[in-house]
Amino acid sequence: MSKKKYTEGIGRRKTSTCRVRIYKGDEVSTINELPIEEYLKGIPTAKDVILEPLVVTKLIGKYYFTAKVSGGGTTGQIGAVRLGLSRALYKMDEDLKEPLRKAELVTRDPRAVERKKYNQRKARKKRQFSKR
Repeated sequence: MSKKKYTEGIGRRKTSTCRVRIYKGDEVSTINELPIEEYLKGIPTAKDVILEPLVVTKLIGKYYFTAKVSGGGTTGQIGAVRLGLSRALYKMDEDLKEPLRKAELVTRDPRAVERKKYNQRKARKKRQFSKR
């Protein structure tokens, strides 16, 4: 682990949780100790979604981040990293909160899978009713 100064942010989406640390400098950003491109292989737009907070605040070459993400699937993990990065940025500099909020990057997405109810096939799907 490096002894560099960092700012930390926690992001959550669906069942994924992510801890993001932002460092000053121009190194490769990593997710679970792998470069972003390698971790999100096969998902073409994922890198753009994750780096959106840095693009909006115009800090793309000045800062890099490390992220530890767990739980959920790829969509949830991508959303968790993005929210954690946004939170770390505005914790570092309060003036960045307004542009991040205008780009809708600060609000946590509350949507999650609804639980399955008993005597039903799925969360809302019911068994077929037969009158006769």
